[in-house]
Amino acid sequence: MAQFQHQDIIEIAQGASLLRFAPQAGGRLLSWHIDGQPMIHWPDVADWSQPARIRGGNPLLFPFLGRHRVDGQIGRWRDASGTVRDLPMHGFARDLPFAATVEPTAAAAGAGESATLRMTLTDSDATRTGYPFGFRFEAVYRLADDHTLDVELTTTNTGTAPLPYYAGHHFYFSLPHAQRSETVLELPRTQRRFQQADGSISAAEPGEPRYTLDDAGILDRFHCLDGAPDLPVRLVAPGLNRAITIDLQRPGSVPWYAVTTWTEAAESDFYCIEPWLGLPDAIHNGLGLRWLEPGQTESAALRITVGALR
Repeated sequence: MAQFQHQDIIEIAQGASLLRFAPQAGGRLLSWHIDGQPMIHWPDVADWSQPARIRGGNPLLFPFLGRHRVDGQIGRWRDASGTVRDLPMHGFARDLPFAATVEPTAAAAGAGESATLRMTLTDSDATRTGYPFGFRFEAVYRLADDHTLDVELTTTNTGTAPLPYYAGHHFYFSLPHAQRSETVLELPRTQRRFQQADGSISAAEPGEPRYTLDDAGILDRFHCLDGAPDLPVRLVAPGLNRAITIDLQRPGSVPWYAVTTWTEAAESDFYCIEPWLGLPDAIHNGLGLRWLEPGQTESAALRITVGALR
């Protein structure tokens, strides 16, 4: 295995692209570089004693995402029988080690061999107390070419009871904070919502087709897709001569529910664009909550493409 920040990691390279992963740290995509330039942010100094708290890469959100709460207590959920259980915010996947397999794949015509990384998490004693279900959760990353990354989340119910879940991504896209005012997020038709102080979800209001990233009105906002996306999500950064396109209409994928926008602070050199299958507290409010019957499998796929503006 390769070494990065004194950690064992997996690297996948194709042409100008380099991906770094830490399967043992929540199945984390750490970074994506093209021609040495960061597309996905990772800090130069990271506290690996608590990987889930590192601001960077792509933490995997499963089985629930966001904040869920019972009687005002964040990190708790109540099942249909009234039993209350503890489950961390954003779920437990980002805290647990994944098994990993690198699989050779045929790349695009003329591009030679590429590789697919498959990372898998299954139920265990560490998961069943807070989430008493049998499952297999897989994250698959594949470079389709030098500038295109395919990502697929696959969930399988390996138990005997219906399985509730709503998974998601937390991509930290690299962006110097001084460039937010000139960087534009383009969205398909959406309804904008947010989580209120009591945990409830606000009423929907019509979303805009474009925002600049210095707009405080999109901080921690859920851009709920209003039907099948008629356009992709695009992050246009003139200061980097870069346009990042996120295609949420991939063949065979279940529908994505929302795209969440967030960053940590005014001086953070990243902005998070997060495709989600549901909204926070969906286990109670039903907004995007998915159910899998025993033996059922489904996948949520997306494609990220990086291009130049000129």
